[in-house]
Amino acid sequence: MTAGASSTDQVELEIGGMTCASCAARIEKKLNKIAGVQATVNYATERARVTFPAGGDPADLIGAVEAVGYKAKLPDKREPSRRPGAASRTEDPGVRDGSELDLLRRRFVISTALTAPVVAMAMIPTLQFRNWQWMSLTLAAPVVIWGAYPFHRAAWANLRHGAATMDTLISVGTLAAFGWSLWALFLGDAGMPGMRMPFSFAVARGSGTHDIYLEVATGVTVFILAGRYFEARARRRSGAALRALLELGAKDATVIDNGNERQVPIDQLRIGDRFVVRPGEKVATDGVVEDGSSAIDASLLTGESIPVEVGPGDPVVGATVNAGGRLVVRATRVGQDTKLSQIARLVTDAQNGKAPIQRLADRVSGVFVPVVIATSVATLGYWLGTGASAATASTSAVAVLIIACPCALGLATPTALLVGTGRGAQLGILIKGPEVLESTRKVDTIVLDKTGTVTTGQMTLLDVAVTDGTTEDEALGLVGAVENASEHPIAQAIARGATARLGRLEGVGSFTSQAGLGVQGVVGSHAVVAGRPELLADFSMRLPAKLISAVNEAVANGQTAVVAGWDGQARAVFVVADTIKATSPEAIEQFRSLGLTPVLLTGDNLDAARAIAAEVGIEEVIAEVLPDQKLAEVRRLQGSGHVVAMVGDGVNDAAALAQADLGLAMGTGTDVAIEASDLTLVRGDLRAAADGVRLSRRTLATIKGNLFWAFAYNVAAIPLAAAGFLNPMIAGAAMALSSIFVVSNSLRLRRFKPWST
Repeated sequence: MTAGASSTDQVELEIGGMTCASCAARIEKKLNKIAGVQATVNYATERARVTFPAGGDPADLIGAVEAVGYKAKLPDKREPSRRPGAASRTEDPGVRDGSELDLLRRRFVISTALTAPVVAMAMIPTLQFRNWQWMSLTLAAPVVIWGAYPFHRAAWANLRHGAATMDTLISVGTLAAFGWSLWALFLGDAGMPGMRMPFSFAVARGSGTHDIYLEVATGVTVFILAGRYFEARARRRSGAALRALLELGAKDATVIDNGNERQVPIDQLRIGDRFVVRPGEKVATDGVVEDGSSAIDASLLTGESIPVEVGPGDPVVGATVNAGGRLVVRATRVGQDTKLSQIARLVTDAQNGKAPIQRLADRVSGVFVPVVIATSVATLGYWLGTGASAATASTSAVAVLIIACPCALGLATPTALLVGTGRGAQLGILIKGPEVLESTRKVDTIVLDKTGTVTTGQMTLLDVAVTDGTTEDEALGLVGAVENASEHPIAQAIARGATARLGRLEGVGSFTSQAGLGVQGVVGSHAVVAGRPELLADFSMRLPAKLISAVNEAVANGQTAVVAGWDGQARAVFVVADTIKATSPEAIEQFRSLGLTPVLLTGDNLDAARAIAAEVGIEEVIAEVLPDQKLAEVRRLQGSGHVVAMVGDGVNDAAALAQADLGLAMGTGTDVAIEASDLTLVRGDLRAAADGVRLSRRTLATIKGNLFWAFAYNVAAIPLAAAGFLNPMIAGAAMALSSIFVVSNSLRLRRFKPWST
């Protein structure tokens, strides 16, 4: 149980015994009748997310579920949040117990074997040998009683609670066909030796006591079992992405204890423990490198194919792979706080939620079954009233019951959401909730934070201008050595640039730093000063025209200029700036292709912002804004009729991310920004934002396609069945195929390919 707001708690319950969306609707309705309780029940994931008053007892919630004939329990506490590398059985969004799927398969296979000759004899008159009908009864009885037992059991359980579900339709339909056949065989003329019966895809007019419908009872059972089996198997496949994600983590860690190395299970690792990661091994948990250097392959977790170089002081994420040398890492996050567990939790939360369009489907499913039963009774009465035989009337009524099962309607949204969010997790795109999908369809403007989103967020040395008689290498060696002693980001940018070019830097003596002005020190025999022009003026170092021109050009381009001098003369200008990410221009083009207008929003000065915008291809720039002004700018755009998406990574972006119609946080940013967003991009590649919008739109389109098929199927099929144009067995096959179609259509999302690959 996790705390929600100060006055509420939240818990997830595992629900057992649901067979259709109307079951989920019944449970949800029952829970929501409890004072202070808000519940969402997801048929596809077989989970209920329940918010209830703080201090309440979850046992009361379990009791409420059981009161309407279903099972409920709290999830296994040994979840991935405690063991990052362990996939918990409770996290499987499909059939959780493999034995359940095995039993369903066994019922399907045996029932199919028994049904095949029954259907063959009914459909092919030449196979109807003397007393064939009694052979059909012998084969059909186990199918109707044992094969369809799950439907009968569920129908009886619902009946005891005054409810009806799709199992009620199936049970009543198959038993009606079987019961009529028994009556015709034992009390009518159908049991006479030599009886022949032609087969029709429609309901045969004038049918009487000499006809049996064993092929209907068995055929419907087999088709429904087939639909249930393939649906259950597909649901397991649709959750495969999440299960693969949960399996990424390491199972053990090599901990350094008093100089000795020992293996411990991952769940025994504690914050502050030092552990070894050898080449080829997975990083056990989130931490900071203390010793060694290597390349880390994070592709399985972030989708980023290029390994990242790490060394002492660099953070590493659990489940990533050490592709190079030996590392010693100090654990900073364990258990449920790790990046992997947070990702798994975000994905699971998204799958448990419901999009607004799904709530409509649930409401329809909740009232659908009673309406269908009423329609079936009306069909029976109509045919009897027109003078048709009881067999004709009952067969048409049974066809209505069977073809109207709302399986496809209930599966339309959750299966697509399950597959879409799982595929997103594989690509490093975390969709926080199904409501997000609706937002991505309407967005027309995307606001981009500059630092850390469009740019790297790290100052980089771009250029060095020197006076006549001074070489760039000389300037880099002297000034780089002095700046290396400073922790200022601009100083470190110069030091990194010098190191990259020269390989190593000399030591510095008599180092001092003047806040806001610059640094000074002695390198070899040279007294070096670097910083603002004002600092050099204090040492009577005047800037020659060449250096003044370099400074002015840098400022005009929104860059930072550091002037430096030694031995009493100003000799160099170092141009430093935050550089764009290599993929940002491509990402901007992708946004435009999706119909989104990019806007650069930053607290930086206007010149710097315009320079970056021009480099990546953004035309509209909003600069020099404070964090609360970022929020105001998003509101201004919304007020002018735009539907706004916001991409950011910092604390100062959190309010704007929350205000935007769609918030996208870079996973490389702060926890506050991630918490305020709707989509989280695990890697720092802006192209992932375009992929996230595309995937969300594709998932929403799949949901709408599924719902259209499900609604259209029922609207078209029920009148046909009522009019007697569908044999009940054909109706059963069509109903099963509609569910398989919906699930298969959702599974196509697994083939979604990002543009950034």
